[in-house]
Amino acid sequence: MQASSSSSHPLAPYGWDENWEAEFTPYAAQGLLPGRVVRVDRGQCDVVTADGTVRTDTEFVVPRDPMKVVCTGDWAAIDPEGGDPRYVRTLLPRRTAFVRSTSSKRSEGQILAANVDHAIIAVSLAVELDLGRIERFLALAWESGAQPVVVLSKADLVPDATGLSYLVEDVETTAPGVQVLPVSATTGEGVEILAAVVAGGTSVLLGQSGAGKSTLANALVGEDVMDVNAARDVDGKGRHTTTTRNLLVLPGGGVLIDTPGLRGVGLYDAGSGVGQVFSEIEDLARDCRFQDCAHTAEPGCAVLAALEDGTLPERRLDSYRKLIRENQRIVAKTDARVRADMRRVWKMRGAEGRAAMEAKRGRIR
Repeated sequence: MQASSSSSHPLAPYGWDENWEAEFTPYAAQGLLPGRVVRVDRGQCDVVTADGTVRTDTEFVVPRDPMKVVCTGDWAAIDPEGGDPRYVRTLLPRRTAFVRSTSSKRSEGQILAANVDHAIIAVSLAVELDLGRIERFLALAWESGAQPVVVLSKADLVPDATGLSYLVEDVETTAPGVQVLPVSATTGEGVEILAAVVAGGTSVLLGQSGAGKSTLANALVGEDVMDVNAARDVDGKGRHTTTTRNLLVLPGGGVLIDTPGLRGVGLYDAGSGVGQVFSEIEDLARDCRFQDCAHTAEPGCAVLAALEDGTLPERRLDSYRKLIRENQRIVAKTDARVRADMRRVWKMRGAEGRAAMEAKRGRIR
């Protein structure tokens, strides 16, 4: 079935457009079908196509690089009907990818969602705000190429309007250039506004367990499509209600990727994202006397001057320094791993070259 870029195309609700159609042209010529990955399991994934959702095998798209594995949100070229099993033959180049660092000693990246336009960071108001964690999520969101949105979920637990406004203001200070929405799935407060924000494109829903992500997903979809567990009163955390990343079509337009709760939010080569989160510090740094100013004790440091006169909160500077150091460590480890991998490849090629030379000598004799 030939893909169409018109809004009436069956894949249009999933984000299919003229650009994806152009990318897919060579695969259409091979008789393959376009589809979007809506769920990934070990070795298999569900792909929605113009003819419905198809269970496919991922044998041909299992690279050594973990950054290139199949992910929810990917656009894929799959076998036409008739094969058993049907395979994903290739993935279209991603426009964006939300990546965090794994907990492995190799400091590899883990892709949580692909081709995302909005990164919705859910933060529960049932517990005290952790501004540092919000800054981590924001750094990864900006680095991904998506537009972040902070949703303060369970807003009904803060009945005092003045108190709620202060909480919103605190997060807005932490998230320059980011929309901050108090939302209550219980009362419906803010749900329509959030639905309007995510209507134009693909959104990924992120946050800790107990942040109310599945409840938010149900509110946006308009029905109970995701299971919900109660969070613990002591710390607001819950069990992983969502165990896989699922792509859901929203009735008001757009699609939503719901993710499992994240216990760890490790940076992964997110230098520009950190800079965007702390844009006020980056702006101040341009006025420092020295270009390589570390903002510790240097004369003429505009950042320290702002700290002293109270225009820059000490917490912000401490968090900025912490994330910069962490990101530098991750980048250094990643670079070292790449160099080690390259050495192994060259050694293998060297061994193969020597074997070929020996074989050639044997033939000459």
